[in-house]
Amino acid sequence: MIYHVVPLTEWTRSPDRPYAPASLTVDGFVHCSPDEPTTLAVVNAFYRSAPRPLLALVLDEDRLAARLEWERAAPAPPPGVPEETEFPHVFGPLNRDAVTHLLEVRFDDETRAVGLRPTS
Repeated sequence: MIYHVVPLTEWTRSPDRPYAPASLTVDGFVHCSPDEPTTLAVVNAFYRSAPRPLLALVLDEDRLAARLEWERAAPAPPPGVPEETEFPHVFGPLNRDAVTHLLEVRFDDETRAVGLRPTS
């Protein structure tokens, strides 16, 4: 399983279509994370001011319709993530049937991501 972070409003915008975030156009792929701790580090580095609620899509790699490649972060991973960590990059939209479940990012009083919990 891999994780992709997205504000709820973006995820629900076109529920009948594959999900294609801006990074697909800008970077050529959808950014994902390999595990929960790395996902939280990504949120703390890049999503602290993103609209809430913030979700982590849990994706089954075997169900993805687009090509998946594991690559090191360039220029560097977020703070707290080891340099040798490889990140899953999906080279196409995320087909919604690859999403096994949704988790909501939990924040502390200082807006740091501290965990993931099942959505209600």
